[in-house]
Amino acid sequence: MRRVALGIAGSALVAAVACGCAAGGGSDEGRAPGAPTGVSARAGSATSVHVMWNAVADGPEVSAYEVYRGGRKVGEAPGSAHMLDVVRLAPSTAYVFTVRARDAGGRLGPPSREARATMPAAVVDGSAPTAPGHVTGRAVGSRAVQLSWSAATDDRQVVSYDVYQGGTKIHSVGGGQTATVVTGLRPHTRYAFTVRARDAADNVSPAGPPVRLTTAAGTDGGRDTAPAGFLAASRPADGAYYLDLSWTPPQVDGVVTEYQVELDGRQATSLVWGGAPPRGRAAYSFYAGREAGVVHRVRLRARLPDGTWGAYSARRTVTTGGGG
Repeated sequence: MRRVALGIAGSALVAAVACGCAAGGGSDEGRAPGAPTGVSARAGSATSVHVMWNAVADGPEVSAYEVYRGGRKVGEAPGSAHMLDVVRLAPSTAYVFTVRARDAGGRLGPPSREARATMPAAVVDGSAPTAPGHVTGRAVGSRAVQLSWSAATDDRQVVSYDVYQGGTKIHSVGGGQTATVVTGLRPHTRYAFTVRARDAADNVSPAGPPVRLTTAAGTDGGRDTAPAGFLAASRPADGAYYLDLSWTPPQVDGVVTEYQVELDGRQATSLVWGGAPPRGRAAYSFYAGREAGVVHRVRLRARLPDGTWGAYSARRTVTTGGGG
């Protein structure tokens, strides 16, 4: 196994060769869930924080996620969710959050890495923002949709946008963001989405115009859930050949921390970031043997924050000793 530094501050990548077997004899019995990855915390107003994490997809089934502020539990979400709003916080205050997964037997997994958020200052503001306008969207395969809207206005500042599926809030993004990709949807299903703006005083706008979308039939991950700009090349080193891969992570809600590399039609490697994964272009290199002239076909896919796999990248053909 190789640990590869990516040249990005705070980013470390662990590569584990796929073996098709489970640790400990292939059973999850007696084993607690793993630690959630990709945990983020963003102020939704002067008194609330939107905490997100990636679903724990390996190990025993997760029945709930517990959210902690410091060492104190402040809320929990069902195992099917990967977000929670923490409310009644103090303005102009910094907070640290962690998340733990719990299985049906009550076993708690280890805490996630810490996520920090600093609250905006409190304001006296009785006016809600205007509704977001020109809300549009499109299905990007069978399990995802892309939404975008024009910015709302406020007499002070829009701090966040809340995304609703029907009457249920499913996500929140920062006030400077006017687009998002919603994943974890069902194939061939019709959905209605609306967006509301929120200011620092927790005033919420009316909903923007609804957008109704139907996901595609099938089981694909959707083109926009695939890593983009995937490149592969061969490189000689120490009497052997390595494949150098690079790509841009898919633009989805939450943080992508895990990838699978498929080599010649078989899963070759799982890549898991131990620290903060790159937001920009990512890179990885792995051993391909000592023989020149061997043709390989390679592609990769990301595990999305909801625990499902996204679509594969474009497939690249590389010849050892041939450069690409």
